[in-house]
Amino acid sequence: MASKANSIKLFSISTPPMRAFHLTWMAFFICFFAWFACAPLMPVIKGEFGLTMAQIANINIAAVAITIIVRLIIGPMCDRYGPRKTYTGLLVLGSIPVLGVAAAQTYESFLFFRLLIGAVGASFVITQYHTSVMFGPNVVGTANAAAAGWGNAGGGAAQALMPLLMAAMIMMGVSETFGWRAALIVPGVLMLVMSVVYWKFTQDCPQGNYSELRAAGIAIEGGKKGGWESFKLAAANYRVWLLFVTYGACFGVEIFIHNIAAVYYVDHFSLSLKEAGMAAASFGLLALFARALGGWVSDKAAMRGNLNSRVTLLFIMMIGEGAGLLWFANADSVMFAVIAMLVFGMFTHMACGATYALVPFVDKRALGGVAGIIGAGGNVGAVAAGFLMKGTGGNVQQTLSILGVLVAASALCAIAARFSTTAVEESALAAA
Repeated sequence: MASKANSIKLFSISTPPMRAFHLTWMAFFICFFAWFACAPLMPVIKGEFGLTMAQIANINIAAVAITIIVRLIIGPMCDRYGPRKTYTGLLVLGSIPVLGVAAAQTYESFLFFRLLIGAVGASFVITQYHTSVMFGPNVVGTANAAAAGWGNAGGGAAQALMPLLMAAMIMMGVSETFGWRAALIVPGVLMLVMSVVYWKFTQDCPQGNYSELRAAGIAIEGGKKGGWESFKLAAANYRVWLLFVTYGACFGVEIFIHNIAAVYYVDHFSLSLKEAGMAAASFGLLALFARALGGWVSDKAAMRGNLNSRVTLLFIMMIGEGAGLLWFANADSVMFAVIAMLVFGMFTHMACGATYALVPFVDKRALGGVAGIIGAGGNVGAVAAGFLMKGTGGNVQQTLSILGVLVAASALCAIAARFSTTAVEESALAAA
């Protein structure tokens, strides 16, 4: 019977684990591309609908907030139906509001579709679930982090490509009003194409699909419990909530920085929009390798030490992120601000990778529930950071300073998630 992969052969798609690895990060990339596709077109959309800043804030909060709920639901669905069916369903259903937003004629209809588009952000949980059930303990951290990091880059690609897509449409002779709508159809169509590919070329776990395995009476590690049972098991585990906090403090901060970095550089250092955009983009580019690096280092730490070495590494990453944020907030020149941003950005992305390198070991009976709740923590962190900035009257520098202290404090949650001697020994036996 097929077993989990104990190595990552990047240039191979001959095995179920490697097909799942490549297709899951590609599906994630397309989903994040679709999730963030509206953002770079907002100046045009704002003008067409006559949006106020308050309405734009509502649109941004809606896009992030709904993901919290869907991430909580989607994890247990992976346990119940398997990641293949769940991802295919999310891609098909998620394409509807992505295509629908192109047809919006009012602020209210645009807000409604933007709210629903937020659901595709839950794709992250399925990606982490699928790689977790496909790869063995010695490489699962690297597999999780690499798939997540490359998928995350879809958000950055949207920032660069959507304005170009709209410009291409306008060059073909259409109006600006039709141009942005036509551009938004592209990610919706890509999601539908990817749904067919995912359904046809992946399977739930190395042994096959959950429905067939259950029918044959074969035990499934990731999907022993389904739906509500998976959620209850995960919610009863205190480590899940500790990692919920750490993920809010790393991925939540990552989303927050994406939203405010360019504005901060313009307001605080008087950079042009182009210069600020370049500086802010450098933070996003770190996702291409830094998150994968965090997972890889976690795997290596576990091989040299034990399961708790992964916990210690996450603690160090969170302290580094907090210190880097404080440096960034208090940098008095553009050069130092960019250097500080890249330093704390490395720690932030690596902490994201190190968090999900721990997920497969928290509770193997409810992998989907664990992945879903912790993933939701990232969006809770982003929403909380947004409200914190509102509370400081929009003072970005003060907000960043407070976040730096809070992130460093959250490192205590990482160290409190240490595993028992029994769990450490079981992990060592599985990796042997």
